[in-house]
Order: sequence, then structure tokens, then C-alpha cells
Amino acid sequence: MNSILKPLRQIVLVLVAVLLCSSCARNFLPSASYNPWQLVSLPTEETLSDVAFTDDPNHGWIVGKKATLLETTDGGLTWQPRSLELGTGQYSFNSVSFFGQEGWVTGQPGILLHTTDGGDSWLRVPLSEKLPGSPYTVTALGPKSAEMTTDIGAIYRTQDSGKTWQAMVQEAVGVLRNISRSEDGKYVAVSSRGSFYSIWRPGQDAWEPHNRTSSRRLQNMGFGKDGRLWLLARGGLVQFGDESAEEDWQEATAPEFATSWGLLDLAYRTPEEIWVSGGSGNLLVSFDGGETWQKDRDVENVPSNFYRIIFLSPEQGYILGQGGTLLRYQPEQNVAQAVGS
Repeated sequence: MNSILKPLRQIVLVLVAVLLCSSCARNFLPSASYNPWQLVSLPTEETLSDVAFTDDPNHGWIVGKKATLLETTDGGLTWQPRSLELGTGQYSFNSVSFFGQEGWVTGQPGILLHTTDGGDSWLRVPLSEKLPGSPYTVTALGPKSAEMTTDIGAIYRTQDSGKTWQAMVQEAVGVLRNISRSEDGKYVAVSSRGSFYSIWRPGQDAWEPHNRTSSRRLQNMGFGKDGRLWLLARGGLVQFGDESAEEDWQEATAPEFATSWGLLDLAYRTPEEIWVSGGSGNLLVSFDGGETWQKDRDVENVPSNFYRIIFLSPEQGYILGQGGTLLRYQPEQNVAQAVGS
């Protein structure tokens, strides 16, 4: 009897091993066909927060922790530090935005900067002591016009270069993990614990709170090219809003099953090409609107968490990370030329 059971046990073990291996294989994403991201050397090791360009595609600015302010005049190939006289305060810049040559920078605790000459000179804009929260994001809307949020969800707009501000909501939403603005002026904000999210639309007096879509806590949210919402949740989950109704969601997916690293940001390069960044140098891409995913393994050795992905246009994009990490997007034809040269 034992002589019969022993071969059977071996067959069973082999079958289990095959099943496990095939399951593991399905959990590993295929490698991206090419890597369009170039690691840029920067004169700082501070964590970067945001990037924006003037109406000159060669002239841009990066902001970050400890009042980091970097300028490029060659389209992002090289960056030079710029220092400002800000007194004795210890500031961290978290948002920068330009409309033409007019730009804005927000930071904490409580600082707002304004330029009308592309950043040759910056003026500090006085803020009310009664401002609820600290300035968090800023969006340049036009000449003398900008929209500013705070870290507890207050929204303000100015049309006179920051001399006066109009409150867009009557009450703040509470301490936030992050906040994002759509191209048509809507906002989505994630609570500090990731337990719920809120939406504000132009013309509304208050935020609309919404329960999270699953038991997984929210990590980040934003808007796609078509205005649909997307979200990242704990455990490596990605979920997209349904096209038919703004409040409905498609089924959540995990691009890389059972991942041990978190997803931190998502950005659309085109309506179909989506990039997702995460911790430990992880970067994913989908070329079919999120149906299937590939992994950019050429950047895995970059020792950084990739906190933000920003596409200023389909041809101009950046990934910002800790320790002064900056990746610059290169269009595929440029990559092919570089490889062939």
C-alpha cells in the first residue's frame, strides 16, 4: 500500500508546485517595451513637490521641501537652485503654477509667493491670520487670477494678484491627505486617514462627502483626461470611475497582485496611456486605459519613492521623488535616437 501512496504523493506535490508557479507567473507583470524616463541630476537631496513651466517650454520651476526652488532654462535637462529672502521661517514649498509669465508658489507654514516676470523676481503675498489651514495647492487661472486651497479644504480665488480673495466654500472639509483639481475646476479631496473622500464642483457652497469604495483605505485620488475620477487604495488597488455616472465605479483591480509596495500617484499622458508610481522605484504603465499593465523595470534601481507624476503635455512629463529624485519624460522617438547613436 505504501508503495502505491508514495508515487501518488509525489505526483500531487508536483502538480501543486506547477500550479503555484503558474500562479506566481501571472502575478509578475511583463516588462514595458521601452523606458522613456531619464534620471536628471539635481543640486538638492530634498523631496520634490511640484513642477510647472512658463509659456516658454524651456523655462520651468520645481519646488520642494526646505524652501527648495529650482529653475531650468533648457527644457528640464539641467536645474539650478534659486534662493529667496524669506526671513527666519523654515518653509516647505508644495505647489507651483504658471499662466504665461505669471506664477504662484504656495508653502507651509503659511506662505504664498507671486511673480509676473517668469520668476526673475518673487514677491511675498500677505495672508490673513484667519486663513483656515495652510496654503496647499495653487492654480494660475489667468492674468492676476489664481485659485488656492488649504490643507483642510478651504478654496479661495483672487482676481487682483492676491490683494483680495473670495471664499468658494463656506466650510472646510477637514485635514486632508491630498487634493486634486480637474481641468474644468472640480476638486476631489481624500481625508487624512483615507477613510472617505469629498467632491466640490464650481458653484457649490460645500463639499460633498462620500464613503470609500471598499474596506481598503484611500491613498490618492484625481481626475482623468475625460474628467472621470480615479483612485488608489491600500494594497496596490486601482479603480476608475464609470463613464455612465459620476458616482459609480468600475471594479477595482490590482495591477501587480499581492504587491508589498504602495501605489502613490497616477497620471494620464494620453486618454489611453496611464502611468502609476509607487514606493521603492516602482513604475507601471497601461497603454489601453487601465485594462492591462506593464512594468518599467529600467527604473527599479532608482533608490527613491516616486511620489508624483506630472504631465504638462503628452510630450513633457516629470516624476518627482524623495532625495532630490527627478525623472524626465522623453518621447519614444528621442529614446530610439539615443539608443541608436
